[in-house]
Amino acid sequence: MKQTSTLSVPGRIALKKVLVYIFIGLLAAIILIFVFRQTNANNVAGASAENNTAVSPAPLPAKLAIAPTPNYKEKMTHVINGDSSGRWKVAEENPLDGAIFPFTRVIAFYGNLYSTRMGILGELPKNEMLQKLKGEVAAWQKADSVIEVVPALHYIAVTAQNDPGKGGKYRLRMPFHQIDSVINMAKIIDALVFIDIQVGLSTLQSEIPEFEKYLKMPNVHLGIDPEFSMKGGQKPGAVIGTFDAADINYATDYLAKLVKENNIPPKILVIHRFTQGMVTGTKQIKKQPEVQIVMHMDGWGEPARKINTYQQYIYKEPVEFTGFKLFYKNDTKNNGRLLTPGELVRLKPQPVYIQYQ
Repeated sequence: MKQTSTLSVPGRIALKKVLVYIFIGLLAAIILIFVFRQTNANNVAGASAENNTAVSPAPLPAKLAIAPTPNYKEKMTHVINGDSSGRWKVAEENPLDGAIFPFTRVIAFYGNLYSTRMGILGELPKNEMLQKLKGEVAAWQKADSVIEVVPALHYIAVTAQNDPGKGGKYRLRMPFHQIDSVINMAKIIDALVFIDIQVGLSTLQSEIPEFEKYLKMPNVHLGIDPEFSMKGGQKPGAVIGTFDAADINYATDYLAKLVKENNIPPKILVIHRFTQGMVTGTKQIKKQPEVQIVMHMDGWGEPARKINTYQQYIYKEPVEFTGFKLFYKNDTKNNGRLLTPGELVRLKPQPVYIQYQ
């Protein structure tokens, strides 16, 4: 016997409605799943396309970035300035991050705050001196737009003396508050600072560590003056003094150690020179990446004489970089004149450190 439904007519209608609702719900779910999958596929495709066309990652912060080789080679080639002797070459290794040369040319005012006769730094009032320095920087930038030009104050922190003094060393150290004054002046125009040492009968080993707290500062560098290094025991000025490679290597080792221990940019070491005997053993001078060595032509006189001194004692015995001094007074004696930036950038190699006294 065939069984018949026990549901009433209203019950059967209600069941049909439930089944319709279930069907609609399943259909909606299927549509949503399809739309979701399609959207996700589009997003993945878009991300893939974006990755394929994306630019390279952002550069490292300045403190971590390394100077690009093409830029270094371009600048160094510019500084060598077409010299074909083989003496001056572009090094294969990049300089360390934060190195000044060959990316920058330094224009320095030299002197001592206690003396108006030792250089322009102590001769003029502060504001007038700084404005004059900014003018020289602008003139150099106009003469050579390839290399950025920055100002510096080069302060004689140990001066050779005519009298032996308490220690019998014929030298006088400047009080720290004077160096502080120079550093504060430099901040006004964002200038570098150089501490210069004339040892007299003392030694670099005795003098350089006295200024360690300043040399740890990233913007403070060092100058050493063989003219007043009296190894024969004479009074400073009696004869022209001398430094050997061993003296210079002590200075570079000391500076390199500070750079490594304090994680600061490379230091500049400026060595004054205007005679053959002022620096001996140049081939034994040790170069290291933490220190950039400038052999600085320090002679005065008419332009031809100065350029000859540069060619004889700086160009012929290359170490790393070169400098050139201009004397506002001594170069202009007897109707003489200062060499111009335009003339000096034609030298081979170009000096990257220029000092005005």
